[in-house]
Amino acid sequence: MSGRPQPYDPLVPTPRPRRRAKVDGLVAGLFSVAAHGALLLAILAVRIQPPMMDEPDPIAVALYQPPPPPPPEPPKLAPEPAGDPAPAKLSPPKLPVRPPKLVPPPQVEPLPAKPAPTPQVVAELGEADLIGAATAGSGSGAGGAGNGPGGGGCDMVRLLQDALRKNPRVRAAMMQVHPEAAAKGKAVLVWNGDWVQSPGQEGKGLAGVRELIMLEVAFAPKACRDDPMRGLVLISLADGPGAPRLALGSRSWNWSDLLFAKSGRSRG
Repeated sequence: MSGRPQPYDPLVPTPRPRRRAKVDGLVAGLFSVAAHGALLLAILAVRIQPPMMDEPDPIAVALYQPPPPPPPEPPKLAPEPAGDPAPAKLSPPKLPVRPPKLVPPPQVEPLPAKPAPTPQVVAELGEADLIGAATAGSGSGAGGAGNGPGGGGCDMVRLLQDALRKNPRVRAAMMQVHPEAAAKGKAVLVWNGDWVQSPGQEGKGLAGVRELIMLEVAFAPKACRDDPMRGLVLISLADGPGAPRLALGSRSWNWSDLLFAKSGRSRG
């Protein structure tokens, strides 16, 4: 280039010196550092609080005190030197034991056991045994009109016969316990001063029949219960031949005798 000065042209930028450019770069760098430092301080100044947590319940703590250690064992003493052994006790001499002589018992003949007393079993009565027995409506011996103290016409045989016929269990019990008597047309004796035992039955047997007879007698008028009776009374449980029949009575009695336990107060 020539050393002559160039003419001024406003459209051509004037070249800056190199030194001034360095200064401008240094100022820009300091400003950038200051801006970043200020931003970092602003970030650090913001405090982020953690979320609040509920405090846990306090835990009860019990202090354990261990038991005291066992006391030390006392020192074992050395065994004393054994002296002379004690003299052994002299046992008396054993005498020989003689076995006893066993004498066999004499021959004894066994006595036969006495048989148990046989209870009075129910009797089956034939037609010959029933001659003169009172029946329902027969009048004599049946507690008919004029027989009682008041003469009120107490036909106890008919009253009792009607009550037994109305209860089907009475006839069924008689057919079950005494089938042969019913088949042969015989009457069964159930009371002769005391209730007569029936075979195969507990106690006196025929409990239902006895209770029904006692119930009817108990609710009968007193004049009828005290009506004096003689001989047997025959009660038929149905009409027609072959019907089950039962008989009761003794030589001299009345209807009140049937109401007492073991009322066999036979007056004959």
